[in-house]
Amino acid sequence: MIDLHTHTNYSDGTDSPAELIKKARLAGLRAIAITDHDTLEGYRVAVEPAREADLELVCGIEISTRLREKSGRSTHLLAYFLEHSPPSSFDAWLARVQAARRERNHRMVRKLQDLHFDVTLEAVEGLGRSITGRVHFARLLRDQGHVASIDEAFARYLSDDAPAFVPMDEPSIEDALAQVRSSGGVPVLAHPVRLGLAIPDEEPIFSRLKDLGLMGLEVYHSDHDSATAARYLGLARLLSLSVTGGSDYHGEAKPTVRLGTGRKMNVQVPYPILTGLRARSAHTNELTISHS
Repeated sequence: MIDLHTHTNYSDGTDSPAELIKKARLAGLRAIAITDHDTLEGYRVAVEPAREADLELVCGIEISTRLREKSGRSTHLLAYFLEHSPPSSFDAWLARVQAARRERNHRMVRKLQDLHFDVTLEAVEGLGRSITGRVHFARLLRDQGHVASIDEAFARYLSDDAPAFVPMDEPSIEDALAQVRSSGGVPVLAHPVRLGLAIPDEEPIFSRLKDLGLMGLEVYHSDHDSATAARYLGLARLLSLSVTGGSDYHGEAKPTVRLGTGRKMNVQVPYPILTGLRARSAHTNELTISHS
């Protein structure tokens, strides 16, 4: 079995890359993808530990974007196989995405300070390594004794309708798809159930995204029950999109999600899925080279 959606402490997970590799081996996984938010640093640090552990490591990233059809709702795009030195244009684009994230953090600090919390950007970034997000704010509030848990911090202060929430200036999904494809990567729509689309709207929206460059659909995910996974499998086949899957493991940040198996064993991703995705990657790289 494999897991193509995991996070380290280089974004909002709690395991170091080396710890994640060790846990993957103990779980009996044959391959994993590290898909940290808006950064490739966790993957890069994990390359040597994965080699030593004889674990196949897939380069991935999870990019926050905006989907026009849902009035700007945040939409996550997974991108795979960017390990072969993405062009400087992609690095520059990713740096702009990271700068927007940091500006959002500045604004969240000010909101929490207005709520009379002793929060500084330096303290939050000290928990976040290369990428800092809401989970690090939640951890700081918990560690300072303002809340009992990360879940409580989100519920009271950080969720989308809470007083300290600040929306992030995310790139459009059209822009992200173009950047990933031009860099030879394979873009996949992450956990589509979170988009909150009406079921009749899913096929036309996914079809439009395919026309823009989408290559895969995350069918198997901790948020997908068996009926939901079956529906997305049917859509992926109908639209000739690659099928992917992963737990969306974050370590202690999401304690109910287990590496490789999701929630209550609802994620089981066989190795041939990675084989098919890698074949799609080879075709993409051929097209990228021929058009360069």
